[in-house]
Amino acid sequence: MPPPAPARAPAATAPAAPAVLIEPSRDSSQQRQQVAPPPMQTPSRRRPARTEEYYDTKSQVFSALIDTIDLSQLSKLGPEAAREEIRDIVNDIITIKNFAMSISEQEELLEDICNDVLGYGPLEPLLARDDIADIMVNGAGQTFIEVGGKTVESEIRFRDNAQLLSICQRIVSQVGRRVDESSPICDARLPDGSRVNVIAPPLAIDGPALTIRKFKKDKLTLDQLVRFGAITPEGATLLQIIGRVRCNVVISGGTGSGKTTLLNCLTNYIDRDERVITCEDTAELQLQQPHVVRLETRPPNIEGEGEITMRDLVKNCLRMRPERIIVGEVRGPEVFDLLQAMNTGHDGSMGTIHANTPRECLSRIESMIAMGGFSLPAKTVREIVSTSVDVIIQAARLRDGSRRITQITEVIGMEGDVIITQDLMRYEIEGEDANGRIIGRHVSTGIGKPHFWDRARYYNEERRLAAALDEMEQKAQ
Repeated sequence: MPPPAPARAPAATAPAAPAVLIEPSRDSSQQRQQVAPPPMQTPSRRRPARTEEYYDTKSQVFSALIDTIDLSQLSKLGPEAAREEIRDIVNDIITIKNFAMSISEQEELLEDICNDVLGYGPLEPLLARDDIADIMVNGAGQTFIEVGGKTVESEIRFRDNAQLLSICQRIVSQVGRRVDESSPICDARLPDGSRVNVIAPPLAIDGPALTIRKFKKDKLTLDQLVRFGAITPEGATLLQIIGRVRCNVVISGGTGSGKTTLLNCLTNYIDRDERVITCEDTAELQLQQPHVVRLETRPPNIEGEGEITMRDLVKNCLRMRPERIIVGEVRGPEVFDLLQAMNTGHDGSMGTIHANTPRECLSRIESMIAMGGFSLPAKTVREIVSTSVDVIIQAARLRDGSRRITQITEVIGMEGDVIITQDLMRYEIEGEDANGRIIGRHVSTGIGKPHFWDRARYYNEERRLAAALDEMEQKAQ
């Protein structure tokens, strides 16, 4: 859904002369690609690079459009009606000014100007494609995208850094935030939940740096992760049971490993009558339950006041009668409040942490508690962690770009000063094929009765759990 048109002073009403509309066909076939691994090639051949002459023509047409159209009236129209109105006027301007353009060039110009007025300018073709995971803009002249786990350079360019910064400001203003010289770093989100980060000059030397972590229009499920090879069917059943029986779960992984996607998948198995409260820096979780309260942190205002931190949100959650608390990303002392919630009747709470192994995840939790200034003995901290966290799910992005769930690990308890864990399943790499794709398999560790067996029996899931573990063991032999 394109954002509303920018509010500028109107000059005159639009001319009523009709124009022949040619529906754009550019990119239509590429935009609907599925998530299957694409060929390793850059999509930059779809249109030629922009020339100075093109930008000069576009600038003249755009100026004439702003002088002609009544933007206050345009903002009252629906998205499609507004786009058609702009196309009609631009066609008239091209005819009146007698620009020498081919049909395809005119169509590209129409589409670009519509995107500039109603959308996010040159970013629109990339946002429309569902096969792109990340968009990385390094100043006006360079844009990279991630497709199928590989980063390639896109043909998309901005007119200049001023246009790029204007689009960044349009994005962040939709969620009540700002980015400028006095506040050059900003986290925001698009209407579809995609995560946005902007860092502007003077911190970004070569022009504004815009990073968008896109969310797919079709939400992934565990069944789809099975089809992609991220987990086996038996492993997916194990994860369903973990989510269903209200184990306290931490999803661990590196940047881009699929932690948030996996968290979304697990929340599908929360009972629909449970009250769930989510806390995030930028709201990106897409829970399907009817009883969900979504909370989002707030940065300080221009006077440096009014900041609401993640810890403030988690502490406030405890007063809102949650049955589960979901923290989008744990990165600081709020981890202590989340652990306390897990221990005080909010079973089934979940969160994600940046870590490369389950053991490292436990160490990071200890470190983040220390960041909060809690002067607790190390053994006491580990006891709190071991009694709060039930399962750690490790996600990884392999060097071929594929994403795998590499370990499902239980936290059992303490022996002396050490937290004891056991793996229920792990991913073993066996090599790679001729195309450089990683070959591996998920194997059972032979655990027949997990530590959360009694919890599974309480929810009448012990038979399904036993069957999944038996099948994992049989396939491992």
